[in-house]
Amino acid sequence: MRAAVAGASGYAGGELLRLLMSHPQLSIGPLAAGNRAGDRLGAVHPQLASIGDIVLGDATADHLADSDIVFLALPHGQSAALARQLPADLPIVDLGADFRLADGEDWTAFYGGDHAGTWTYGLPELAYPDGTRGRDHVREARRVANPGCYPTSIITGLAPLLAAGLIEPVDIVVVAASGTSGAGRKASEALLGSEVMGSMSAYKVGGVHQHTPEIEQALGDACGESVAIGFTPMLAPMSRGILASSSAHISDGATAESLYEALHAAYSNEEFVIVLPPGQWPVTSSTYGANTVHLQVAADERTGRAVVVSAMDNLVKGAAGQALQNANIMLGFSEGAGLTTAGVAP
Repeated sequence: MRAAVAGASGYAGGELLRLLMSHPQLSIGPLAAGNRAGDRLGAVHPQLASIGDIVLGDATADHLADSDIVFLALPHGQSAALARQLPADLPIVDLGADFRLADGEDWTAFYGGDHAGTWTYGLPELAYPDGTRGRDHVREARRVANPGCYPTSIITGLAPLLAAGLIEPVDIVVVAASGTSGAGRKASEALLGSEVMGSMSAYKVGGVHQHTPEIEQALGDACGESVAIGFTPMLAPMSRGILASSSAHISDGATAESLYEALHAAYSNEEFVIVLPPGQWPVTSSTYGANTVHLQVAADERTGRAVVVSAMDNLVKGAAGQALQNANIMLGFSEGAGLTTAGVAP
């Protein structure tokens, strides 16, 4: 089967192509890259030299439709118009935010413009109150909204504890640091090496980060009640990776042991969400190149709060890897085809 990629010149698009190169059942089909149309792929992604002679095309429906599945790795707000022009029976995975939110008012408040609609939310490991997991819904879908990178790291850590009633759904505080690739490839003074090296900074502070409603929506869907979070993102001096620390009030009767057991039980049969042994804490470098989230939890008995720490590669499980995982489910392939749980270290 042929996989088309729109937005192939970006970081997530390049990572997706790297993964597709080793996929046993998908080949690389039409590639589109907006203002890089007409360029050789190797000029845009030198790391993909063995397929570098592919010429990037225009991001049009006619160009992309000659495929069996389409990945849209476009900036937020640009996927909807293109998706509307593609055949209704052509499977699409959107790596952007256009179709993640169910509430149109949330979309307008955090992204601006008109809400394009809602697609199946593609977090395969997320468990719902009716006993299904995200993959059960993805399997039946032709249109899938790939989760954001911060949301994936945060939701996987908190959802099982909320669903089990072990933490309270209000006054959840999240502080998470991301590598610079999370901001995309567009030139920005704030992302210059001289601005980032040897420094950390907070951004979009005060509940205004666009991933906030997505996180609250998915956590609410998982536990069946409204969830509120305070989210502070930070920029770390690394090219890729996310480290998130999420804390919430422990419910009456919950213990450090019950928190860990709930997290472990939720993912004991999951290949790509790994709960580390007690006392071992996630580090971003252990997840580089892998389609995994590493999790650990502790109970702060002095303050009565649970603390969940998660680490992952924002370009793999946070973007391209999860998109390929969703595509595998949609197309009936092995869920882990073309993906790995082994990171690259040092």
